[in-house]
Amino acid sequence: MKPPPFRYHDPATLDEALDLVATLDNAKLLAGGQSLMPMLNLRLAFPDDVVDLNRIESLAHVSESGSGISIGAMTRQRELERSDLIGRACPLLHEALAQVGHRQTRNRGTIGGSLCHLDPSAELPAAAAALDATIRVSHRDGSRSLPMSEFPAFYMTPAIEPDEIVTAVDFEPWPEGHGYAFVEFARRLGDFAVTGVAVLLDVGGDGVVRRASIALGGVGEGPIRCPEAEAALVGAQTSEERLDEAARICGEIEAMEDVHASSAYRRHLARVLTRRALARASERAKG
Repeated sequence: MKPPPFRYHDPATLDEALDLVATLDNAKLLAGGQSLMPMLNLRLAFPDDVVDLNRIESLAHVSESGSGISIGAMTRQRELERSDLIGRACPLLHEALAQVGHRQTRNRGTIGGSLCHLDPSAELPAAAAALDATIRVSHRDGSRSLPMSEFPAFYMTPAIEPDEIVTAVDFEPWPEGHGYAFVEFARRLGDFAVTGVAVLLDVGGDGVVRRASIALGGVGEGPIRCPEAEAALVGAQTSEERLDEAARICGEIEAMEDVHASSAYRRHLARVLTRRALARASERAKG
């Protein structure tokens, strides 16, 4: 398949790119291209213009500022996978990245591209939801920030305007020694997950959970946080009964149904995978 005809733009700065998207009526942004190019070739997208962001060096960075971490939207997934800072301060993201596609796709894929594509089964949106990440968005007249909980508008559509560009992802790392796990089920290695679970646990020296985060991917139109399951863990020891209860709650969510799995099967996976992720996160917190 060949893509439909389009005009190609290659800005060197963010300001140039913002000027373009502010004046073009039907444009698509090209980041890593691992999602956009197949959509063009399959004639699922018909832009009049494609704006390539790959020459904008200011959008590719991983930095630590104060108590937070900032990742430029054009930072390659493979670079994040190799980052000592991410491995040390955010092992959940590091573990999720290892399950994104294949090494060849991670060499080109970007964190901003994955978040904006917002595939329900993608690993990085679920990890960002668990981390309570903030998405920075720029337009020609300024910028704004969106919490990840407000970033998905609906199916595979972020809550940004056509004249806006995602520039960075920010989050606060959890305390050193926290528990974490990213567990998913996919039909084949490298496929999008049928269901995935991201878990973070902050456990005190007395074994009591001080903070918990559980995010599910692949079950709804976007990543889903499970506040009731998190509340079932906080303030108590990580006993088998508590972990079972939190997993049970996650298994009762409303799940979508498609050609890959029924809603009942996705709820089953949500329960089983949450239980596995919680056990792994609890062991890491104790360790």
